[in-house]
Amino acid sequence: MKKTLPFAFFVLLLSACAKPKDFDYRDVKNIRLETMGFEKTVLCMDLVYYNPNGFGVDLRKVDCDVYVDNSYLGKFQLDTLMHINRMAEFTLPSRILIDMKAVLKNGLNLLFSQEVLINVKGTTRVGKAGFFRTVPFNYEARHKLSLF
Repeated sequence: MKKTLPFAFFVLLLSACAKPKDFDYRDVKNIRLETMGFEKTVLCMDLVYYNPNGFGVDLRKVDCDVYVDNSYLGKFQLDTLMHINRMAEFTLPSRILIDMKAVLKNGLNLLFSQEVLINVKGTTRVGKAGFFRTVPFNYEARHKLSLF
């Protein structure tokens, strides 16, 4: 009996430390231009995700680069503490600093494309009970583009 108790605790500890599942992307809402300029433009939107894990987590920081059709679009950063409930949808307020030179350089390709490849590469700090770790992520998917 004495030997099985530490083993059961060890098995419980390993299952609690299982790798969490990635958040599922659901939708984009409330797209708006905050500021527009010749060099930099700030685009704001709400990204809707779903946490498929059976536990809640805290999101502390997001830092990533956004690419459209393999061309750099801009930088996305979020530096705030936000709690994400278990098995629930959540909204991530997003503010992307867009490099207008890159957009203008590749603007004709975007204008005539019906579908674009969106790639987001970066890191996020997630944790539970005050313990945080940096997790790299790479999101890539094709999205329909409807300008007209």
